[in-house]
Amino acid sequence: MMGVAAFSVALMMIAVIISPCVYGEEFSDHHEIKVQRLKKRLNKPALKSIKSEDGDIIDCVPITSQPALDHPLLKNHTIQMRPSFISEDEPKNTKKKEKAIIQVWHKSGDCPENTVPIRRAKKEDIFRAKSFESFRRKTRRSIAEYKDPSIGHEYAIMQLRTGKFYGTEFTINFWNPKVQAYGEFSLAQTWLLSGEGPNLNSIEAGWQVSEQIYLDNNTRLFVFWTNNGYQGNLCYNLRCPDHGFVQVSNRFTVGGSLIPVSQYDGEQQALSMHIRKYDDKNWWLKIGEEFVGYWSDDLFTSLKDGATVVQWGGEIVNLKTDGIHTTTEMGSGHFAEEGFRKASYFRNLMIYDEANTLKEPQQLSPLTGHDGCYNIKAGDGGTDWGVHFFFGGPGRNEKCP
Repeated sequence: MMGVAAFSVALMMIAVIISPCVYGEEFSDHHEIKVQRLKKRLNKPALKSIKSEDGDIIDCVPITSQPALDHPLLKNHTIQMRPSFISEDEPKNTKKKEKAIIQVWHKSGDCPENTVPIRRAKKEDIFRAKSFESFRRKTRRSIAEYKDPSIGHEYAIMQLRTGKFYGTEFTINFWNPKVQAYGEFSLAQTWLLSGEGPNLNSIEAGWQVSEQIYLDNNTRLFVFWTNNGYQGNLCYNLRCPDHGFVQVSNRFTVGGSLIPVSQYDGEQQALSMHIRKYDDKNWWLKIGEEFVGYWSDDLFTSLKDGATVVQWGGEIVNLKTDGIHTTTEMGSGHFAEEGFRKASYFRNLMIYDEANTLKEPQQLSPLTGHDGCYNIKAGDGGTDWGVHFFFGGPGRNEKCP
């Protein structure tokens, strides 16, 4: 018969063995509850759902139920369907009509009027994020000044820093660059920046490839903003339950795949983007002739008075796996000097100046890290491409060890 002391020791041993298991189960259950709560906040009830062949599920959410309106700065916000006033210098579609931009989900259906198409967040999206906070965040920080490529982010951009700006527009071709490692990405975008340090505000839009964010390597449309230097209040696409970008279009999904992509020395695919602070004080995003949505002026501090820096170009993340430079491509994966049909480009660059007048930017300055990895080259003037440049590169090669 076991003595009292021996029995006590046995109980303690059983407790030691069982406790981690019980704690682990409780932690797992708690984690699952958090995941389900976040999914519920992100995925609003839909009038219709579309299963896309790329694996996405697109929910057609009533425009007045979209998660942007959960943002505390947009409490009692009244949605605007178009800018309240469009000035006479608003670009007219006088050029050769561009091909309609296609997202993969368009092949499987469309969303009704008065709904907005939102990419459904899956449990895998949340589990594969490093944390619940990282699920909400864009990984990069400000590049108002170029930072050393050793920090992991590398750029090939043009920028304008002389004046105050109320918007930009341009045409950009889109590709499907190869991304070497999970956790790396490749993108091409515009930045509208104002403020310094914790008061830095940024509005960003373009296309990107990121397995970590999207669970695949498709080329996708994206938007982003921050109002405090990439700390805390910021959001990638519509991945936050209070993301703040108010969508009005039932045609475009931010975060949706773009098809087809440009082919090397073949057919080029491009989209025209326009971001402008209108008289209604909101920063509107237009793709082609379609107003996609806007960032409310209520979200910002320094950007209320316009941007002080405008940038256009490419960015990649270099994790230096095994201590060597990544082979992640920027743009087409080819250097700028290869030119049209072979390199990535921005063309017909325009800005809205301090008087909110549309004009060509002057005195652009390039910012790059290691030109043997990725570079940038201004285009020749006197063409119907206006102000333009080429950029990109293959990453690791004999000139980029």
